[in-house]
Amino acid sequence: MADDLLVARGLVVAYGARRSRLLSPRRSQPAAVLHGVDLRIGRGETVGIVGESGSGKTTLGRALIGLVAPRAGSVVFDGTDITKLDEAAMRPLRRRMQMIFQDPMSSLNPRHTIGRILVEPVRLHGLARDHAAALALVREVLDRVGLPQAAIHRYSHELSGGQRQRVGIARAVVLRPDFVLADEIVSGLDVSTQAQVLRLLEELQRDMHLALAFISHDLSVVRSICDRVVVMQEGHVVEEGECDRVFAAPQAAYTRTLIDAIPLPVLDPHWLAREASVEVP
Repeated sequence: MADDLLVARGLVVAYGARRSRLLSPRRSQPAAVLHGVDLRIGRGETVGIVGESGSGKTTLGRALIGLVAPRAGSVVFDGTDITKLDEAAMRPLRRRMQMIFQDPMSSLNPRHTIGRILVEPVRLHGLARDHAAALALVREVLDRVGLPQAAIHRYSHELSGGQRQRVGIARAVVLRPDFVLADEIVSGLDVSTQAQVLRLLEELQRDMHLALAFISHDLSVVRSICDRVVVMQEGHVVEEGECDRVFAAPQAAYTRTLIDAIPLPVLDPHWLAREASVEVP
């Protein structure tokens, strides 16, 4: 499609080459994690990637942004095949492709203040002419993600889980990307904090016209915020389509199994706004 921002075709990712038998000098073939995966994400579209643990969804996400090199296939970002680029050629695209990590505590340098964590990438990518301009941009983003200005001087361990995840979101969007990968970003948060983070992500995605890949095991969350959903099983895409269609009438037996394992509640279109309005420290 003409409005596709990111297109993956025939992705194969394999890790390692373990010995075939104990004490044998012969090694088996690398273990494949992705088996010829096709995926497209349009500009401004939110696509959910779901599947049980070990299905390959996180590996797929990392391959999409060039953190994992595929053994076969291609990832084309805005017309450029990034699988053929070396790190120097990838560097200008890194700003446009950002990731929000599952565990914000481990992804934030504990020795740096939040201000430094956010200012340094702005300076690195040349989005501000000097430190003062970069700091001003960071202050705007902190306001946007609902963090107090005092957070600039704090360290990650001084923040709550929800606040740390907002820092992770701020670190991604401060670079004005076109595509964001969010990997299980609300799995460790309580329901009200989950809703606040998801509501924020929805607003930023809409206002900045971001393309978003949302990896999650929570089908209710995916159904609430995603336009389309990709269902993965053992490194294969077994079903893909509009969320309403897939959840109402799944075609793949595995998709039906996922839905039956965690029954979806009757969809309440207002739950996100209601839960997000609850004050959480």
